[in-house]
Amino acid sequence: MTTTREVRIPKFPDCWDACGQCASGDIFVESVLVTVGQAVKRDDTLIMLETGKVALDIPSPCDGIIVEVCVEENDPIAENDLIVRIETA
Repeated sequence: MTTTREVRIPKFPDCWDACGQCASGDIFVESVLVTVGQAVKRDDTLIMLETGKVALDIPSPCDGIIVEVCVEENDPIAENDLIVRIETA
């Protein structure tokens, strides 16, 4: 039996609000590294975020097949935004 799992942007670190050294300005999708139909393994990078000062990889939480990509390069992004849907075994 397969399950479709939604992968969302994780909670941003509390320090981003406190010191502002890593995230300055808008956070956006720098690169989308997966496509529909692609097999991914746990910890494979799905997308890269640009925070103004730091590029941040967002990894897959599980093995599976990408069934939907919900972001594009240069999209602004926030906590809990949907990135992809992955079909898992």
